[in-house]
Amino acid sequence: MSPPPLQPTSPSPAPHGPDAAPADAGKDDDDAGLLGRLGYAQDLQRRMGRFSNFAVSFSIICILAGGITAFPAALGAGGGLSVGLGWCTGAAFGLVVAVAMAQIASAYPTAGGLYHWGCTLGSRGFGWVTAWFNLLGLILVGASVNVGLYDPFFKTLVAPTLGLDTAGWGAAHQLAFVLLATTSQAALNHKAVALTTKLVELSGWLIFFVAMGLTVTLWLCSTTPLDPSRLWTLTNFTGAPGSMWPSSSNTVMVFLSGLLLTIYTITGFDASAHTAEETVDAAHNVPRGIVSSVLWSSLFGLVMIATFVLVMPDLQEGVRQGSGYFAALLQSAPVAPRAALAVLLFVVNYLCALACLLSTSRMVFAFARDGGLPASKALATVDPRTKTPVAAVWGAAVCGVLVTLYADAFAVLSTACAVFLYVSYVLPVAAGLVAEGRTWTRKGPFHLGWASRPLAALAVLGGATLIFVGVQPPNEKVLGLIVGLLAFLALLWWVLGERRRFRGPPNLDGRPGSTT
Repeated sequence: MSPPPLQPTSPSPAPHGPDAAPADAGKDDDDAGLLGRLGYAQDLQRRMGRFSNFAVSFSIICILAGGITAFPAALGAGGGLSVGLGWCTGAAFGLVVAVAMAQIASAYPTAGGLYHWGCTLGSRGFGWVTAWFNLLGLILVGASVNVGLYDPFFKTLVAPTLGLDTAGWGAAHQLAFVLLATTSQAALNHKAVALTTKLVELSGWLIFFVAMGLTVTLWLCSTTPLDPSRLWTLTNFTGAPGSMWPSSSNTVMVFLSGLLLTIYTITGFDASAHTAEETVDAAHNVPRGIVSSVLWSSLFGLVMIATFVLVMPDLQEGVRQGSGYFAALLQSAPVAPRAALAVLLFVVNYLCALACLLSTSRMVFAFARDGGLPASKALATVDPRTKTPVAAVWGAAVCGVLVTLYADAFAVLSTACAVFLYVSYVLPVAAGLVAEGRTWTRKGPFHLGWASRPLAALAVLGGATLIFVGVQPPNEKVLGLIVGLLAFLALLWWVLGERRRFRGPPNLDGRPGSTT
């Protein structure tokens, strides 16, 4: 899409509300000036270019994480159809959500983007709720990736390659591993910001090459006759041994259940928005990062998971194996490439968690500088030397370890993480749909023109569908978490006085509905 001609605007006086800082303010306006019109100082250092911004979202989506660990959720629903057609359907929903978010990000390229968009296009309370869903989702995603880094990627794949006997490893080993991994990731984010950016860029390239290397290896070692019809043949595996889904004869629900694979995989692309204040030419590069990360993840992910289906000797046996299906697939490869793939998958998932912490810390920083968190003053502090929100980094890291301590609770929380994120995606898009043409009349260089409202409506519908799938049995406890969180937030806002204390982003005062 080519951007429309940019119209210059006078830098003063600064307007209020959604029109306070449009990203189409003129070619000569630099990023710091645009951020200043949004009411914020340039506290973070802009060290990220177009590829870096893309890579941070691409690394968190990481088809080599969710695409592998969540694969049984699709296969155990409708078999090959849930993987092939199901991935295409879910990825299409995710892409529409990403495009709708990208348009808003182009107009308001700030750290903590979704929270800021919710406040600006909706109200303080609307943005505040968005912030909590987004923040909790980000913390849980990072924790889930590090737990997955432990098992299957280290305990099941790497450790046996190193000759380690993991039979007696339990919860204490997991906690020690997660603590060590998280601490190292926090230290990198704190002390070596430039190196962290380079590692995230490296992660982007590694995901491409490792996914293709894995795909080629499985094809070369496969003895399964090629049968492409597997990808569009519905086989109802719900209720079968190994399937996570209770038995169902409803074909529509069987198919929809398989979308859980894309919900758990195509998520986290809000990282491009959270790193907007560290991205050069953010009004252009942030929306590109959001959309391109989802698009390329969808395409490469489809090739990879379709390969899993096509080389699997027996789909029913694959369902029965559950999460062990992947190790079984790798057994067809010779020892050397199998060991190399195991190590590379471990490295990629470590870098995925590193990018998760980077994104989460910027959300913590952004929400804290507007007074949205306990100890906000400390959490919003930026190291003057490294230009890093140090307390936000370590605060996010500590929370990421704490949520893994109680295994039974974490099993539910980790399931909820992607649903929480999609709730936080849908809310500002819905607010933009209502505000467009009313309080939101000026957009950034990336805008959708006449298609803006239809795509926003489709994004809300698609996002809501993915959320609906995410709370179906056996994940009905996630719905309880959402209802419980909303009730708790309502108590904080209306009864305990948060609506009077929380000031929200700058430039909201005086806008009708901003204090609702």
